[in-house]
Amino acid sequence: MSSIRDLTVWEPLLRVVRASNAERLAAPGGRLTGRISLGGWSVPVQRPRPVPGRAVQVEDMQDEFTAVERVQDALRADGANSVSFVVETAPDGRTLLHVVEPGPAVEPGLMSPFVGALLLVEGAVPEPWRRLPEEVPGAVSAPSADPALLERTLRERLPDAIGATEGEIAEAEARLGVTLPDELKALYRVTRARWEDWGGDYEAEERVSDAVGCELFSLDGLYVADARSRPCPWQFAADDAVVTAPDAAVQGLVGSPGWIVFGDNGGGDRLALDLTPGPGGHKGQVIVIDHERTIGAGLRADSLTDMVVNRPDGWHQRRDADNPPVVARVNIHYLDSVEAAARPELEVLGIGWRKGDPVSLAPVVGLPRLRTLTAVPGTLADPLEIAGLTGLEYLSLGPEDWRILLDAGAVPRSLSAAHIEVQGEQHPLPILDLADELLALWDRPLISRTVLEARLDTDR
Repeated sequence: MSSIRDLTVWEPLLRVVRASNAERLAAPGGRLTGRISLGGWSVPVQRPRPVPGRAVQVEDMQDEFTAVERVQDALRADGANSVSFVVETAPDGRTLLHVVEPGPAVEPGLMSPFVGALLLVEGAVPEPWRRLPEEVPGAVSAPSADPALLERTLRERLPDAIGATEGEIAEAEARLGVTLPDELKALYRVTRARWEDWGGDYEAEERVSDAVGCELFSLDGLYVADARSRPCPWQFAADDAVVTAPDAAVQGLVGSPGWIVFGDNGGGDRLALDLTPGPGGHKGQVIVIDHERTIGAGLRADSLTDMVVNRPDGWHQRRDADNPPVVARVNIHYLDSVEAAARPELEVLGIGWRKGDPVSLAPVVGLPRLRTLTAVPGTLADPLEIAGLTGLEYLSLGPEDWRILLDAGAVPRSLSAAHIEVQGEQHPLPILDLADELLALWDRPLISRTVLEARLDTDR
């Protein structure tokens, strides 16, 4: 099977790209970029405008689909997940195709087809993903928790349901490595929620959902929502922080070994029993893990009995970690200076576009918890001040600031991940060179690049 480094794999896509961008590629220096993965693609191809009164059809874009599928087939053959590319017209008039394989030390670029976060330490995850729940002395079940009432109520609503045996419940506990709360056991004694028990009857499934108040997972589908169940790219995860207010019902964690997921609200948000509540919560409360957030959870009900019997409306999640002093943004919309952000609690500092001169980092040098710094290009008065931030695990800077640190031998060795912030349209190849320099400092796998001469002057 063809390799992703074979020109024949790319020829159909190159013809489609040329047809959409002939003028841009006509002169030396013209270039285009794109990315293709097994799950999607972003390629510089102009889509056809829909004919009035008619939606765009698959056949209208068939050439693009066929070309992309050929590249995806090569990815599968190579055991790879994604590839980026540059098509450029060299000074001597040749058309060159740069095939860029990011490798295991580079996350996919989210705002660029090339470089996301550089993974400098293998297996490292941001601090919030390492955080375990705090002990809450005296945490107890809510007064509303009543396994017997819960079981009676569900048997009245689901008289024909097939419940789990004690052996099946014990098997689930062994698989999960936790003892299931009495309320959850009571629920599954009434119905184990297996599709085969319903004989393909969707109405039977809906009756269970209506009775419980959510799309109930089968006993076999229970899982623990620890931090590993909620992956997030470093580029975003490093900006998160775990904050739990003194009166919070739910700890502001990414995940917990005490969050046992048992259902879905129908919109992709998971429902779980919380065995590690916050200071203001109850053991065994029902929480909602929002699929659109990467951290924290909201309170749904004080107990599973309360949710099923009383059917309380809605749920709410606090946003304690979005504001100072733990996370601070210095830009035209939030804080106006680094001095205003300099608090002992500060963990995440982001410096964006603002009025005035570039800023000094002197006010935050020596802060004990500062672990993430992101600064858009041109906002730092002296990038070498970063050397005083000895606890950084993630750093995002523009290419020029990284160049200063590299030339001075001042890249912080405390880093676990890094990011190159590219603003506007820049040639991607120097950015890849810069990324490789950073990866080499940690002896990490470099970005693989293959240069092929593409003959776009001949259709086949």
